[in-house]
Amino acid sequence: MRDGDTYVISGSKRFITNAPLADLFVVFARTGEESYGTKGISVFLVEAGLPGVTVGPKDHKTGQAGAWTAEVFFDGVRVPDTALIGDAEGAGFGAAMKSLIRGRVHIAALCVGMADRILEESVAYAAASKQGGRPIGEFQLVQAMLAEIQTGVYAGRAMVLEAARNYDSGEDRRIGPSAAKLFCSEMVSKAADLAVQIHGGMGYMRGTVVERCFRDARLFRIYEGTSEIQKLIIGRALLKDVK
Repeated sequence: MRDGDTYVISGSKRFITNAPLADLFVVFARTGEESYGTKGISVFLVEAGLPGVTVGPKDHKTGQAGAWTAEVFFDGVRVPDTALIGDAEGAGFGAAMKSLIRGRVHIAALCVGMADRILEESVAYAAASKQGGRPIGEFQLVQAMLAEIQTGVYAGRAMVLEAARNYDSGEDRRIGPSAAKLFCSEMVSKAADLAVQIHGGMGYMRGTVVERCFRDARLFRIYEGTSEIQKLIIGRALLKDVK
């Protein structure tokens, strides 16, 4: 809500990355009369120390403990009109979508990196751990699981590089990022699950790399747009191209 030369912001948002550490927040808020759906969303820079800004306790997540998240509350927070980002009100939704699209390529790349580490750990364990006097890596079913992880890493890396090239050139900023994020986030979750299976009971123990990856990987299918949302984006874009 605008009040003279200031804006008054009220509301809250959960799962804000680095909220317990941040000095500045990028806030998306509704402004103006025509504020519904994707319309009327503006972007503001809000200092964490302003009156009315409260950061909740750090979230205790299943995984990704290194990424601190928390809920942020805004209770009648006043910011000057110079805190508005962009030339005018209502530019927020477009800015958010651009950020999300780029972020999907980033998340896909993170998934490939984690899957590569999972593969490295699994190969090393299969070569060293023995059953019946033989390394478990000599068993064909273990080799098959390693092959599945490796194939996913190859495919994921190729998708990320292609999506990044097309994003940078402007050729494709719709289907590619969503397809890469969808495939890679699903791929790394499967890789982590296979890695735990290869490690057996040790794969379920805290302190094992693949156990941590198993917990960390699950969130990739949720943030920056869930797998279900990516499918909708891809499907709608394909149909729009036909029309």
